[in-house]
Amino acid sequence: MGMVQGTPFVRYQNVQKSYDGEILVVKNLNLDIEKGEFVTMLGPSGSGKTTCLMMLAGFETATHGEIMINGNPINNIPPHKRGIGMVFQNYALFPHMTVNENLAFPLSVRKFGKAETEEKVRKALDMVQMGAFGDRRPGQLSGGQQQRIALARALVFEPELVLMDEPLGALDKQLREHMQYEIKHIHENLEVTVVYVTHDQSEALTMSNRIAVFDDGVIQQLADPVTLYERPENAFVAQFIGENNKLNGTVAGITKGVAQVDLGEHGKIKATAVNVAKGDRTTLSIRPERISFSKKKSASKVTMPAKIEELIYLGDHIRCRMTVAGNSEFVVKVPNASLSGDIKPGTSGYVGWETEDCRALDFTG
Repeated sequence: MGMVQGTPFVRYQNVQKSYDGEILVVKNLNLDIEKGEFVTMLGPSGSGKTTCLMMLAGFETATHGEIMINGNPINNIPPHKRGIGMVFQNYALFPHMTVNENLAFPLSVRKFGKAETEEKVRKALDMVQMGAFGDRRPGQLSGGQQQRIALARALVFEPELVLMDEPLGALDKQLREHMQYEIKHIHENLEVTVVYVTHDQSEALTMSNRIAVFDDGVIQQLADPVTLYERPENAFVAQFIGENNKLNGTVAGITKGVAQVDLGEHGKIKATAVNVAKGDRTTLSIRPERISFSKKKSASKVTMPAKIEELIYLGDHIRCRMTVAGNSEFVVKVPNASLSGDIKPGTSGYVGWETEDCRALDFTG
């Protein structure tokens, strides 16, 4: 299929999906994915992300709207004709076949000859560092090894598009993190387009060029990892990606993009205004690592009185849980190196941060 100039490689256009004709699990979705991108659909379970992937794969049909690959509608193309590589959490390897036979299968379906098949299988196994395991059966491999083989099988026929649904979900933490880097590097080397589904936000941040954050069948925000983390557009995204502190108030006024937020008995503070207007209820979002704690008030920062409730030692940093403006779940991350003796439970002082690090978002209560 030739690329049409200016056409995105994958396009979801006004896509809706309902299983019962009433409840929409995906609502009017528009999403363009460029060739060679690694796009992750991230969200809690039931948010619609897996359904979106399954419609692209062809295992589900859109109730409304159109999905296109290279500008061609794919609704009427069966899954095995879409030329898509797929990796799922449960590997789906054939247990009665060797690793080599498992990898040769997608090639035989596509009528590749023997010599070419052997060459492609060898290349794919080397890519996932499993070259020595060709004669084994899946049952003789560990979970991590099986997942590598499943990855190799999805890549062996050199598809332009690879879909992955929670492929690392069953692996232990260390192996999962290792595989995240492996997949990221394979993606960079092959320049293949990857659409990845996960509910694990650190996995999404590690691997993706862009992340679509799903909630309730809608993309809440679509952006690169840094933008999502540093500049969330709404309270759901701020809360779902990384750790986040919330304070609730009312927007008393806005000047040049800076909101004056009234926290009631706790006074007024400044914050960056994001999609809020004067008179709106707002939820403020501040990242724990953007906050400092000291015994004295800082003149240069936004400051608020705080009391330390609990300290949790996490190696490279200490997690301080504090009470700030009536919220006893306010968390500050203090780097281990800068920890002074006067930080202990019961200590009172001030937390401080820059105005741009505090975002006035939609109200969540």
